[in-house]
Amino acid sequence: SPLPESWELVMTDLTAGLPQPRYRLVIFDWDGTLMDSEARIVDCLQAASLATGMGELPAHAARDIIGLGLPEAMERLFPGATAEQCEALVAAYKAHFVAVDTTPLDFFPGVEAGIQRLRRHPEQLLAVATGKSRRGLDRMFTAHDCGDWFHASRTADLTLSKPHPRMLEELLAELNVEAHEALMVGDTEYDLEMARALGMHSVGVDYGVHSVPRLEACAPQRIVSHFDELMDWLYVAR
Repeated sequence: SPLPESWELVMTDLTAGLPQPRYRLVIFDWDGTLMDSEARIVDCLQAASLATGMGELPAHAARDIIGLGLPEAMERLFPGATAEQCEALVAAYKAHFVAVDTTPLDFFPGVEAGIQRLRRHPEQLLAVATGKSRRGLDRMFTAHDCGDWFHASRTADLTLSKPHPRMLEELLAELNVEAHEALMVGDTEYDLEMARALGMHSVGVDYGVHSVPRLEACAPQRIVSHFDELMDWLYVAR
């Protein structure tokens, strides 16, 4: 049933002073953008490599593939590996990640307050596009009680991995948003390449895994060094 007129007036008063969002939809990468998980991912990739007899994996190589789906990441890290070896690597990585997942990971500074700031605007849509699996992302949602922060999410195991833009296309379709009304925020060229393929604006964050020159090569609207900087830029005065 419709809200009473008095409640509609209250809601109007509560939102009238909020800044106008630049974009109807803001899509976030997870690892390296919202969640400070780089060290754990690198450790688990290195452990998986040793456990499957593939030898020592340099940390810089492991860092470089963060953001890709696990099968795609293993193929890139171990180009001579067979399909069976890649499957074993994926399984070993998942086992190691779950085994060490007893200590919760942290959001980057400013993320929790920033997301709540975005959520105060009734018209602002939020989503996640990640190389994690659906099970992995849902585990993070549960651990941090943050699943309801987002209107939709896509994981690499249920669509095509970055840098293919399929997951962005699916999010746009689900939320009925045009590409020019959306923004992709990420710490890797994989995130920004997805957006560029659709003519979607993007913002790079330089506190993640890829260097500023790599992010700049993807022509983002901006590169920020702190989540608070992103939040300040996202809103313009009415």
